[in-house]
Amino acid sequence: MSTGPNPTAGALRHVLGHLLTPLLMCIGMGLAYLGAFHAPQPHDLRVDVVGSAPATQVLAQTLQDRAAGALDVRTVPDRATAAAALQRQDAYGAYIPGDHPELLVASASSDTSAMAVEKVFTQVAAGQDAPLKVTDLAPTASGDPTGQGVFFLLVAVSIGAYASVAVIGAAGAALPMRIRALLAAGTSLVVSLIGTLFAGPVFHLVDHGLAGVWALSWLYAAGILLIGVGLHTYLRRWTTLGVMVLFVMLNFTSSGGIYRPELQPGFFGSLHAFWNGAGLVEGIRSHVYFDGHALGGNVLVLALWFLAGAALVTLAGRTEARRNAAPAREGTAPESTGAKTGAKTGAKTGTKGALREGTAAGNEERAEERAEEEMEEAVAV
Repeated sequence: MSTGPNPTAGALRHVLGHLLTPLLMCIGMGLAYLGAFHAPQPHDLRVDVVGSAPATQVLAQTLQDRAAGALDVRTVPDRATAAAALQRQDAYGAYIPGDHPELLVASASSDTSAMAVEKVFTQVAAGQDAPLKVTDLAPTASGDPTGQGVFFLLVAVSIGAYASVAVIGAAGAALPMRIRALLAAGTSLVVSLIGTLFAGPVFHLVDHGLAGVWALSWLYAAGILLIGVGLHTYLRRWTTLGVMVLFVMLNFTSSGGIYRPELQPGFFGSLHAFWNGAGLVEGIRSHVYFDGHALGGNVLVLALWFLAGAALVTLAGRTEARRNAAPAREGTAPESTGAKTGAKTGAKTGTKGALREGTAAGNEERAEERAEEEMEEAVAV
């Protein structure tokens, strides 16, 4: 006695298939965050020792040797040179030895790097039985005492952008690509304005330069949305996972918002040079705290990601056009003589039933696709 397919088994396979996405997210987030943040250790962290006397040279060499690769210790002739290096973010601390030793830092560049440098030179001053004076040449705004507010601004803007990708991809799947691209541009504008409100009037993470913060945030959010909308054509239900890998797992961890590359494993430090999150974080820091030094490079990084998104949307639009044109060509293909005769003799008896069956099958397939897209959107949220 044969039995039909078991609906429970089919439903269970369907659920297990969708559970794969959050489980992969769990694995990816664990590997990315713990790999990047669990044990920060300095390596090649540039610090300066101020002075040209032989004792200064000996101190610098001693620190270099004891650090065993953790520090990159150099000497500079005077305080002004040391301060200029901090303002250019070429160094992260400058020690001025003497009876009243002083440490120069720029915490706006990275509070955690400044803390690491302070820890080193507090011990040096203690060895000289002298209290260490710490001078911050680039302090952060009053609303961002830890200097990590820019990182959490990055998180907020990123979530608004990549979650919107799932909505535009799923709910807007029937829209032409040009409409979806316009929706992406409009959504990125809204997301960037929300982020700017958080950065300025709401939490006072920055105390000036809000127009620049908005421009950088819009360019960043637009790049994410365009890339995500373009990827949706190819990845479908896996788009959310793909976007999270690009703009959460690899992005937040390499942004430099918590730890700069000099305190991270080499993999994440290398991503910092060209990933879009680093472009936003370092761009805002440069614009707000360091008089625009190296801002052009960060804008270039964001612009390249934006252009990559625009190119991907264009390619996806052409791909969808080809997909939509293929069924149309098949439906209008020339019929053979036998096919015409068969069509005439069987039109009244079989065509209506075949059309009904074909329509029902097509509706069922489209309904299933919509359900898959809605599940993808739910996972994203």
